Amino acid sequence: MLDRSIGEFSRFVIIALGCTILGFTSDNWPLALIAALSCYLFSVLWQQHRFNRWLTNGRRGPAPTAFGIWGEIYDDFYRMQRRHRREKQKLHAMLRRVQDSTSALREGIIALEDGDNLAWWNPAAGELLGLQASDSGQSLVNFVRDPVFVDYMHSENGNSREPLTLPAPGNEACMLQLEVTRYGQDEALVIVRDITRLHNLEQMRRDFVANVSHELRTPLTVIAGYLETLQSSDMAPPAWKRPLTQMEEQAARMTSLVNDLLLLARLETSERKNGDMAVAVTELIERVAQEARSFSGGRHHIEVQCDTNTSISGDPGELHSAFANLVLNAVKYTPEKGEIHLRWRQDNQGGHFSVEDNGIGIDLIHIPRLTERFYRVDPGRSRDSGGTGLGLAIVKHVLLRHNAEMGVESTPGQGSLFTLHFPVGKLTSKATPAVNSEAAGL
Repeated sequence: MLDRSIGEFSRFVIIALGCTILGFTSDNWPLALIAALSCYLFSVLWQQHRFNRWLTNGRRGPAPTAFGIWGEIYDDFYRMQRRHRREKQKLHAMLRRVQDSTSALREGIIALEDGDNLAWWNPAAGELLGLQASDSGQSLVNFVRDPVFVDYMHSENGNSREPLTLPAPGNEACMLQLEVTRYGQDEALVIVRDITRLHNLEQMRRDFVANVSHELRTPLTVIAGYLETLQSSDMAPPAWKRPLTQMEEQAARMTSLVNDLLLLARLETSERKNGDMAVAVTELIERVAQEARSFSGGRHHIEVQCDTNTSISGDPGELHSAFANLVLNAVKYTPEKGEIHLRWRQDNQGGHFSVEDNGIGIDLIHIPRLTERFYRVDPGRSRDSGGTGLGLAIVKHVLLRHNAEMGVESTPGQGSLFTLHFPVGKLTSKATPAVNSEAAGL
């Protein structure tokens, strides 16, 4: 650039000197100098006019030819134009490859922009949601009108939520899974999958478990009744006492397993309802704590602390089951003389129920799978404690039905902290004084 400026300045000096010399020969050098400056200025303005006209016409064709610094500027812009054209062609080719590859996918892909409006979608998405070319620019919720999906799209933490499952628009027999990923400035990517087959298989599994569990209740009741009769009478020989006791314990364990399976099946298959009953948290925690103390038999120190007296809007039985499963698990896996703390606190994020113990703890590799049914960190120890392996799976489904979440923190050998997080919308505050109770010696 410096060389170009020097060259142009030299050109201007040469013109000025030439016109000045010519002016001296004609005894009118000022007029000659003004004429030189005017010619140079006219030349610059004319080149600028040509350049502006070329830019205004969209830089069609090659840049105008010129000499001096303007010729070099034209050449630079022409090279930039060619480079831009090549890059544009590469981008178009890349876009075509992306569109061709996404068109071959069985999953639907939808690109949204400007307030969840349709910008682009592949053929699979168009087939699954019934989209047509004329629908471009319209909001996606105009085609998927399910209220659950509308709430899902408008949620602030869309990226952190689980994929949503709902029937396809206009085809109740087809089940779709939709997952929204937001990025950039008000843009989003929606993945649509047809999970009809998996949904039907899962429904068959649930129905099978529910039916088998229901059918097992009657024979188990009969077996337990006869075992109790034999235990309380003198009909059985003394040598049968130990086998009968073990049979009675296993029958009770089987009955507990069947009851948990039935409860889990009901939670999975019945419709989710927000619940219209206000469940007092203080009373619920105190009741669960009393059950835990009875189950502990004085072997543990159980403390309850409620910062606020709040009600949760939901199903009383389901909430009791979730709270009780966490507390009873703490009793099962905390050694004798261990401490268990039940706490309820409330903040701007909602209400939080925590169960903390100083028991055996859980290794980090097991935490992601704790809510899987029948998953056991230590199978032998779990069977000895009488657990069914379904407690945390039940807690998970209860929380899903109450728009709540569970957090787990644990260190092997030091204890665990389970926390249930309930959103603000599920809580109703009361004016009753908070409770801080302790079972001394327990």
